[in-house]
This record gives sequence, C-alpha cells and structure tokens, in this order.
Amino acid sequence: VPMDVLEHPFAQGRVEDLDGTPVYSLVSGPDRTLALWIKRAFDIVVAALGLLVLSPLFAVVGWAVRRDGGPALFRQTRVGVQGRSFEILKFRSMTVDAEGQLAELASENELDGPAFKMTADPRITPLGRTLRRWSIDELPQLWNVLRGDMSLVGPRPPIPSEVGDYDLWHRRRLSMKPGITGLWQVRSRHETVFDKWVEDDLEYIDRWSLWLDMTILLRTIPAALEGR
Repeated sequence: VPMDVLEHPFAQGRVEDLDGTPVYSLVSGPDRTLALWIKRAFDIVVAALGLLVLSPLFAVVGWAVRRDGGPALFRQTRVGVQGRSFEILKFRSMTVDAEGQLAELASENELDGPAFKMTADPRITPLGRTLRRWSIDELPQLWNVLRGDMSLVGPRPPIPSEVGDYDLWHRRRLSMKPGITGLWQVRSRHETVFDKWVEDDLEYIDRWSLWLDMTILLRTIPAALEGR
C-alpha cells in the first residue's frame, strides 16, 4: 500500500522500499479458522456457566431495577460483525426516556467523535450508577454471547447512528464479532478521542489470538471487581 494514500496504517505491518517507493507491507499469519472455532466454543461454555451461576444475582438486580420504575432490561439495536444488526441486552441503568433525552445532551458530549460519552450523565439513575461502577449492567450480554451475536472479547458494538458517521477506516472495526470487553476497555477506557478507541480495536483485530483474549479477560476481571 503506497504510504501517501494510507492515512491510518494498520496495527501490524512494516514500511518497506519498493524500487524507491515507500510502501506499507502486511504479512498474513497462519489460518485462524481452528482458533476461531475454539474462541466460539469458549464463549459458549463461559456464557452458559455465567448465566447459570449468576442467575440469583440476575433475579435480585432485575427486581431492584423494576422496583426503581420501568423494565429491568434495556434493549437496543447495535451493529455487529460485517454490519449485521442485533438487539443487545443490558440491565437498565438510565431513566426510561433516556434515549429521547439524548438530543438535548448532545452539546455535553465529552468524546471527540461519533460516539457519545458524558461522565455526569443526568439520565443515569442512582441504582444505575452502582450497576455501572461494578459493570453489573453488562452481564445480560452473556445471553448475546450465547446466541452468537457477540463474543466475550472484541470491539464494542456501536449503535447504527454512530456507524453512519464513521470514516471509511473506522468501518474495519466491524470485521470481527463485538465483545463485552476489549482492548480499549482495559487500556483506554477514559480516552476521549474516538479515533484512539478505533485504533485499539484495529490493533486487537490485527494481533488477535486466543492468548490475547485470555490476557484481556484476566485484566477485565480485577478492573470490574475494583470498580474501575
């Protein structure tokens, strides 16, 4: 790839000289088919066990959220691998009309890019803040993992309106199944530049291995338990 047309290089590769022209070379690794089958099998086992073991917690949290007013689960359309849409599940941590208030808060966006992030979001309920602090609101996504919509580890699934505002190079983050946790969550979660999130996602895709997944999961668990 000629360097003068490649504004955002891939995470893996090297600059070489081709008869006086600098080029960015990518060398493909071994076939990942078997490793991806193992990744899927691991997702199924962990998600099934997680749903079973955590079912008492799900019941308590669901009851508490409903007691707070409104449904226990929040359902939202997200964009998954290769642009396919699916319905993500989370414990509701915001007011019932949260999505309707988003336009009013657009000017408070702390993120430089098409996604939305606001530290002191007034739509988050008191119970929701607790659920978010310990990442408990994310646990219903184990059902999405079991269904095959998501993986335990991967890029976070965006909403359709965000994808509509993507630059062309952002779209490559949709080339792998989205995950509950990922490289940018354990490395750059408080980063406010959207392009940095995408760069981390693309690095994960290019460097992907079962070992990298295990490393990210092992870093995620203590981060969640410590509320960070």
